[in-house]
Amino acid sequence: MDNKNFEITKASVCDMAAVQNITQTTIRAVYPKYYPQGAVDFFSAHHSDEKISADISSGFVYLLKYEGRSTGTVTISENHINRLFVLPEYQGRGFGRALMDMAEDTIFRCFDKIELDASLPAKRIYLKRGYKETEYHVIDTPNGDHLCYDVMVKDRG
Repeated sequence: MDNKNFEITKASVCDMAAVQNITQTTIRAVYPKYYPQGAVDFFSAHHSDEKISADISSGFVYLLKYEGRSTGTVTISENHINRLFVLPEYQGRGFGRALMDMAEDTIFRCFDKIELDASLPAKRIYLKRGYKETEYHVIDTPNGDHLCYDVMVKDRG
């Protein structure tokens, strides 16, 4: 990956559509491989425009642009990493790693521990980065499907 071709900046209100597109496109493309449709729909609704807009307004959302195109996003709230997505056609290029590196560096400046909720597609990646499972959750979705995820932590070290 050529570091000169991408940048990570705080998202502004003008970036709302880009963050929403990255989030929803990635959920709809990747999550059906791991979850039943009811869980995908629940997860998509959980990352609503209202929540994204509130997080952008609070200064929690970052956007990765590659060659001028918005391709990835991450949300950082205190010591919690949330909503880390890279558009499917840009996955495997190190952009997710770059977003995680930035998020971890940002959090470890103020906190000794990082927390995140790991979906099934991302759990293996987080384990390789030194995260440990602390909790396992199952959410019943309205149509009877289930959304499973792990709460994971990483200590400064």
